[in-house]
Amino acid sequence: MLSRLLRTYLRPYSSALTAVILFQLVGTIASLYLPSLNADIIDKGVATGDTGYILTTGGWMLTVSLVQITCSIAAVYHGAKVAAGFGRDLRSAIFHQVGGFSTREVTQFGAPSLITRNTNDVQQIQMLVVMTCTMLVAAPIMGIGGIIMALRQDLGLSWLMLVCVPVLLLAIGLIVSRMVPQFRAMQTRIDAVNQVLREQLSGIRVVRAFVREREETHRFGEANDALTETALRVGRLTALIFPTVMLILNASSVAVLWFGAARVDSGEMQVGALTAFLMYLLQILMSMMMATFISMMIPRAAVCAERIGEVLDTESSVRPPAHPVRQVDRRAELELRDVEFRYPGAAAPVLSGISFRAVAGQTTAVIGSTGSGKTTLVSLVPRLFDATSGAVLIDGVDVRDLDPEMLWSRIGLVPQKPYLFTGTVASNLRYGNPDATDEELWAALEVAQARDFVEAMPEGLQAPITQGGTNVSGGQRQRLSIARALVAEPEIYLFDDSFSALDLTTDARLRAALRSYTAEATVVIVAQRVSTIIDADQIIVLDDGLIVGIGTHDELLGSCPTYVEIVESQLTIESAA
Repeated sequence: MLSRLLRTYLRPYSSALTAVILFQLVGTIASLYLPSLNADIIDKGVATGDTGYILTTGGWMLTVSLVQITCSIAAVYHGAKVAAGFGRDLRSAIFHQVGGFSTREVTQFGAPSLITRNTNDVQQIQMLVVMTCTMLVAAPIMGIGGIIMALRQDLGLSWLMLVCVPVLLLAIGLIVSRMVPQFRAMQTRIDAVNQVLREQLSGIRVVRAFVREREETHRFGEANDALTETALRVGRLTALIFPTVMLILNASSVAVLWFGAARVDSGEMQVGALTAFLMYLLQILMSMMMATFISMMIPRAAVCAERIGEVLDTESSVRPPAHPVRQVDRRAELELRDVEFRYPGAAAPVLSGISFRAVAGQTTAVIGSTGSGKTTLVSLVPRLFDATSGAVLIDGVDVRDLDPEMLWSRIGLVPQKPYLFTGTVASNLRYGNPDATDEELWAALEVAQARDFVEAMPEGLQAPITQGGTNVSGGQRQRLSIARALVAEPEIYLFDDSFSALDLTTDARLRAALRSYTAEATVVIVAQRVSTIIDADQIIVLDDGLIVGIGTHDELLGSCPTYVEIVESQLTIESAA
């Protein structure tokens, strides 16, 4: 998976990668040339006392060093640019893939895990790319070039390379092989910490209300300790690598000096050649160390790539049509024909045999006990889920055949849990219609019974809204969410238990104002309170995923025992009638 991601998302940067390789090649060759020049200064300049040769060769060394520095800077610049672009493109791909997921896929992965995959996991692979461009590309060039240049200096010491290099590779390989499972566990435990922290921040009021601070602190501590334990194991293995490398480097240097001194003493080798051979051997081992440093990152990056691949390879259960319908008769008619929905692997369907019609100018209400499938039913219309059998039609066309953008533009959904985005009141209201004027915003706020508290805010429409709308009350969030849907002026309104946080007086005023504002639209209201849907043109009663009654309030009182039970649990039949 790692190689697939690298091939796919580095392809647009092939020219920059070519430049990195060329700069690294020239810079490494220059680095390999310097020990030979140094050997010549020792053997031909210092040994003979030729000052002119020392100055000439020294000047040439400065020139080569300047070339090396320039190429290294250029390689790092282009490598960093490639890595930054790679990370941007990969994050964008994950974001757009997740944006196409249905509620089922988002629930399957979980929000904390998706956030980790799009941030920490991408960052690990991005770091591998930048380190590869700056270090790993140069490592094989330096290693192979160092071997060639060392053999040119003296063949008699070449056996040392046959000992040192395999010993180094074997030692590092054993350590890295133990790091792979630890890296895999680390990413999973980062997910766990993010999940616990996200739940505690989102539910801070519940935690404090039930005095659960100590238990939640302990819960976070357990997740944090598990991550810390894994990170410490990885850290210990990482810390073991560098002493091992330095031990082998130093032992190799001692061996070269020990055996090389004997060859110099016998006249088989010159002092400058011994110095150059030592430098080349160190360069070879350093190249191995650089490759090792990158190899430490590859296992973790591979684990991250697998997690990212899971997201990119997951197809949404809600797929766009191959040949979308973009033009329909605009009657704002909603119809469900024998609809069934069940979750994968579930023993029983959530909804079964659902059939009804909702037309423009009428209000259709859905009521039922908790868990009867009301929210699922509403979610089928904008294709948050797709029906497993049957059909959901708008103006006679199956929603699965409609162009998604056109479908969503015709629907105004107020979800069961109202959510506001970071920004202002105006920016949240314009979410459905960016071109809405201030007058249109105030009109929607007035219908939603939200004008009074928005006017009371010092900044009015520009009053700040925090993430999730936590700086306003639950009832105010609901009213702002309703106003947001009204600003979009859709043809079909879906209110999913959107009045539950309102007092009865505000609820009644809001529904009265909605009648005239949505007179030409189709309105579907999911509610728990009978008072909210008592005036609806059509009431659908759900019980355990089945429709057990359809009619007006008065009709259902005489024909639907389930509805009567709901009414009796809230009102007396006489007062309701």
